[in-house]
Amino acid sequence: MKMKKIVYWSLIAVSIAASLSCTKNFIEKNTNPNALQDASPEALLAPALHQVVTRNQNRGMRIGNELMQVHVTVVESREFHRYFIRPSEPDWMWRHWYLQLNNIRDIYTSANTSQENGYQTFLGISLILDAWVSSMITDMFGDAPYFEASKGHEGNVQPHFDRQQDIYADIFRKLEEANELLGADVELPEHIKGLDPLYNGAPDAWRRFGNSLYLRLLLRVSGKAASGAIAKIAEIVDTNSGNYPIFTDNSHSAILPTGATQPITSEFFQWRDLDFNGDKGYSEFFINNLNEWQDPRLPRWATQVSGIYAGMPSGYAPGRGVERMSTLLVSLKQDPLLGNIMNCAELQFILAEAALKGYITGDPHSYYEAGVVSAITHWGLEVPEGHLEKNALKWDDNLNFNEKMERIHLQKYYTLFFTDFQQWHEHRRTGHPVLPKGEGLMNDGRMPSRLMYPINVQTLNRANYLEAVQAMGGDDLNVKVWWNTPD
Repeated sequence: MKMKKIVYWSLIAVSIAASLSCTKNFIEKNTNPNALQDASPEALLAPALHQVVTRNQNRGMRIGNELMQVHVTVVESREFHRYFIRPSEPDWMWRHWYLQLNNIRDIYTSANTSQENGYQTFLGISLILDAWVSSMITDMFGDAPYFEASKGHEGNVQPHFDRQQDIYADIFRKLEEANELLGADVELPEHIKGLDPLYNGAPDAWRRFGNSLYLRLLLRVSGKAASGAIAKIAEIVDTNSGNYPIFTDNSHSAILPTGATQPITSEFFQWRDLDFNGDKGYSEFFINNLNEWQDPRLPRWATQVSGIYAGMPSGYAPGRGVERMSTLLVSLKQDPLLGNIMNCAELQFILAEAALKGYITGDPHSYYEAGVVSAITHWGLEVPEGHLEKNALKWDDNLNFNEKMERIHLQKYYTLFFTDFQQWHEHRRTGHPVLPKGEGLMNDGRMPSRLMYPINVQTLNRANYLEAVQAMGGDDLNVKVWWNTPD
């Protein structure tokens, strides 16, 4: 009984500390005296990466895929596809993201104090991962603890919430610093390279990822003049591209190869088939587009029903009987490509939009077609003969601006398949792709603009929570984050 109580209270302490985004050294009695207290950067990197990606896989499937009509549940009590999100839902991602943000910042601290040759590269890596995780937190919630986050070990268990505008400014500062650090091309020691499961310690590969992520986030805030994003996009792509290498082919993509091989396993590889696809089916929207295009990814992703690929309606009314149609192939449970963080195809569609809006001098047509090709070959498939000339795919200069945006973002939507919550963020930002509205939608039929703050945070960091809520104009699903408000 005594041991059970110790474990129980240890779990409570972990939960509270994580909810406050301060998860390090939450209580001295829970410190293992036989373990290293200052972990080396290489010891922290793979576990942090793995934890973030697998948690993203879990909740991306549960929440993001349903909001964005990738698939639809047949479980009546789970109503994300109807735009209903219970107040308890946000805690899980908040807690896990902040836990790993702490570890990622420890990578920087450890590398910064190490005398080991080559650890300069770990500084750059940690800054990129910090920017990645921090952007996911603020994109989902808005204002959030950032500058005071992960300081529980210093006694700050009630961190201040920072404005999203300030968070993004510092994210961009970190990506600039990472680009400079990695530009020195300092090789990691040979015995450490293999402990980097993403790029095997290659500074140039990490640098390309950091700058490609930079473009993703710059485009996200480009509607805010104060961000300076438009000028920076032009600098990275046009005027100073030599100093900002980015993805140029699929080999550069940031993909953690999660599968069935220890220790980098998929979130899903031990799930029962019934848990993976037995309570959900692909939506009509998701399947119908792929059918129209005769897209080669369909048999890579979906099962057939009576010899065809078919979807089910999203946002169906409660109590309405719906038939589950095509489902996720069970082979996806162990597919390494579901560990996608950011791929080359996404970058091509970022460049296509930037060119369409006149931010850069390139041709949106060329970037769009490069994105379509890259998105298919990313899955190890060949682009069918004449694919880019199909009516629903062909780039037409006679289309108006919104029609071109829809074309770009519809393709981008499929490129972001199982990429955390990026489909949702992009839809919130642009309104594309246009999703059909089911008869059973709640929230007045409005796509949620953010998630509410976790209940634990509302209770345990109440003063700072209330200040943040006042600054943002409320704490509900329809309050827009800074980058999503009109200038």
